[in-house]
Amino acid sequence: MEKDIAISVKNVSKTFKIPHEKVSSLRGAAVSVFSRNKGFEEFKALDDVSFEVKKGEFFGIIGRNGSGKSTLLKILAGIYQVDKGSVEIDGMISPFLELGIGFNPELSGRDNVYLNATVLGMTKKEIDKKFDSIVQFSELERFIDQKLKNYSSGMQVRLAFSVSIHANREILLMDEVLAVGDSNFQRKCLGEFEKYKSQGKTVILVSHDIEVVRKYCNRVLLLDNGHVNFISDAEDAAFHYGKSNFEYLKKTAIDSKKDKKDKRQINSHKKTNYFENICIKNVNNNKTQIFNCSETIVIDIFIDVNEVDPEMGVGLGIYEKESGCRIAGFNTFFEKIKNDWKLGKNIRKLELQGDFFNQGEFFILVSIFNGDPVLNSYYDFFDSRKSEIFFNVLSNHEKSPGVANIDHSWK
Repeated sequence: MEKDIAISVKNVSKTFKIPHEKVSSLRGAAVSVFSRNKGFEEFKALDDVSFEVKKGEFFGIIGRNGSGKSTLLKILAGIYQVDKGSVEIDGMISPFLELGIGFNPELSGRDNVYLNATVLGMTKKEIDKKFDSIVQFSELERFIDQKLKNYSSGMQVRLAFSVSIHANREILLMDEVLAVGDSNFQRKCLGEFEKYKSQGKTVILVSHDIEVVRKYCNRVLLLDNGHVNFISDAEDAAFHYGKSNFEYLKKTAIDSKKDKKDKRQINSHKKTNYFENICIKNVNNNKTQIFNCSETIVIDIFIDVNEVDPEMGVGLGIYEKESGCRIAGFNTFFEKIKNDWKLGKNIRKLELQGDFFNQGEFFILVSIFNGDPVLNSYYDFFDSRKSEIFFNVLSNHEKSPGVANIDHSWK
């Protein structure tokens, strides 16, 4: 393994044996003895997974529930052994995994600090020195001598996360740390992410919060049914994750309706209609990436239509570059905009009035689709594209907090 690599995963596979229902009768037991059927079925949680994480990298792992994210983290933490492949790790690991791992519900919070910190490799001297800081960060001073089983899930998360970050290891494994807990503690967690990133520590973050992944992660791995679907920068991975979710919802909707006659039956539209180009201009029809906050922004979307579908719509989202947060979304279906599509070249134009954006840098995501996502629980994608054009808004007045300059008045 090269010196700049913290984690190397090569061709890793992991299979679990899931037992069938228990036999409840003597006759059933006799039959099962002579049956050729196994008493279990095999579930492959990970299949030929390979990737590397560089030292100092903030690496995200995303995917739908059941895609293998937590299994992969437990392998990295040494809880599970691989069936095939290899894992090499250069550095001490501090894992924050699912609730309960490394804790005893019958012990007090105080005892569990010592128990979990010891599991993470800390000496008693280290724990004694950092104990007050651990408890203070968790905000559990009043409850530290109560049994852990009396803690809420949010309190347990705070204690576990606090111990994990105070272990001060080279590699931090985080599994859905923001899924439980109040907003104030989530902000403290994000502050620790910033600290780890500034210190050049290696962090593996599993999360369903795509905005957090986009903000903090250098690269992201997208898992799908135990396979590596995509590894790229956070922007591209988040975009592919959104598309894969839509495809999953679409397939689910199709499967649930396959025995029903539906006049709006979905056909394959792949590459029948697609984006030709997207450009950003000012009201004078000049292409530009820089606007004053009072200027109107014009977005031209060029679409090549090879199959006319009256229900085809256009969706567009605007995102702040730094945080990855979506500022606004526009959708011709929801806004009941009539699209008179014709074969060949089509243009859809969106105008954003001035005095909305504060100073900042933004980018857009655009999709063309078929179907009502509310009634049918899916989009049938024709094409999607992340705009490669970032645009800047320059303020000609004192910037107010936030990314939007919403018209308002005090009474």
